[in-house]
Amino acid sequence: MNNETLTNATGSPVADDNNSITVGKRGPLTFDNHYTFEKLAHFNRERIPERIVHARGTGSYGTFTLTKSLKDKTIANFLQTVGQETEVFARFSTVGGGQDSSDYARDPRGFALKFYTNEGNYDMVGNNTPVFFLRDAIKFPDFIHSQKKNPRTNIPDPAAMFEFWANYPQSLHQITILMSDRGIPANYRHMHGFSSHTFSFWNNNGERVWFKWHFKTNQGIKTLTNEQASTACPFGAQEDLVNAIAQGDFPSWTAKVQIMTETEAKNYYINPFDLTKVWPHADFPLIEVGQLELNRNIDNYFAETEQACFSPGNLVPGIGASPDKVLQARLLSYPDAHRYRVGANANQLPVNAAKCPVNNYQRDGKMAGICPINTHPVDEDRIQTDKVNFYPNSQINEGAPAPESTLAEPPMPIEENAWVNYFDTAKANNYYEQAGDLFRLMDESQKIQLTTTIAEGLSQATMEVQTKMLEQFNNADSDYAHRIKDIMKDL
Repeated sequence: MNNETLTNATGSPVADDNNSITVGKRGPLTFDNHYTFEKLAHFNRERIPERIVHARGTGSYGTFTLTKSLKDKTIANFLQTVGQETEVFARFSTVGGGQDSSDYARDPRGFALKFYTNEGNYDMVGNNTPVFFLRDAIKFPDFIHSQKKNPRTNIPDPAAMFEFWANYPQSLHQITILMSDRGIPANYRHMHGFSSHTFSFWNNNGERVWFKWHFKTNQGIKTLTNEQASTACPFGAQEDLVNAIAQGDFPSWTAKVQIMTETEAKNYYINPFDLTKVWPHADFPLIEVGQLELNRNIDNYFAETEQACFSPGNLVPGIGASPDKVLQARLLSYPDAHRYRVGANANQLPVNAAKCPVNNYQRDGKMAGICPINTHPVDEDRIQTDKVNFYPNSQINEGAPAPESTLAEPPMPIEENAWVNYFDTAKANNYYEQAGDLFRLMDESQKIQLTTTIAEGLSQATMEVQTKMLEQFNNADSDYAHRIKDIMKDL
């Protein structure tokens, strides 16, 4: 078998890949070392900025199979017929740490899915928890700053974490989950996934319902204690997923939804768009709708997992957003982050490209191709440079792209007599009820682990922060606060 000839980036054959051209045996390089300079220059540019959050991730491909038709709820094509299969790319991640951090930090886990539907890409960009720390994204940068390393010492700072939480009791529900026995998943296969946010379905009659995604692991839940995590391989979760798929042990999740009508949402005692709250299952039961299976590993980590770009704004007809304040901000911030990190044409990269034809009037920008990259044959007439590049235009009758008005989302209801103003989320409704309910569901060993983990971190905070946090725990359940206080006395 003959080897292929090594070439440079533009295809020219390379004569020597071991030695640079010099002036004599011991002399300096000459300026005609264009191949050496090309290698070094490209090497300097091999990395792109890492994600501010969710930097450490693991990706794989799989299939979503519909087991219950949702055609009465949504016109989304991939949710119509039982047995339909849709290709999916999944990315799991830790949240707070950089790429140099461990897979086993006590941290939420990102749970992101890209559905390559025949109507475009639909992204479900969630976490392994059904709630989050905040109700308004204006505080998200401050929250993440408090969770990152100390800006002076560059080491983790539990005091800063608890100082932020002490001033934002809306975080208490998520804190109770994070510090519990489920705070450190054993791997990505043995954890649930949630949309966390509320989204909307709408059908052919223009009827809207609100819904949440739940992906329940079929492998069962497995977690680590602090002690186990401290000795675990820092890339163990990634290794576990890669090896399982390579060995044919394909992980899977049962996809379920909760559904709430517009009337129920208007009258329900909980704000259905509050990201710090769950919808009680007794009132809105889980409905099984599909199976997610991951069955193919990636070929190149950088090209696929690192450059994968998810956005909750990647929606398809039949699925819409909601008035959730944090979701509304993510519709802007996620694609903005990708344009900064990867480039204006990030959606032309294979991992992000739609599997259906892409027809639009977007042009140019870094790394732009003549046409979007996808798996379908390209109509040569569409890519000629003499075609019009704006809408509306005189070539609509010749097949130029035009909007399809029948796919428009129904008007979204808002509060009657609503005023544009600042609305204080820090003093809003009960932040303690659901955190207390969760605490009371735990058995004795779970309560011990939860309160011990909190006490070890809270003990490093100031007395003022400790007092504020203990008041929050007491508001949730007096036993919750007493246990933490007693443990802190012995630390």
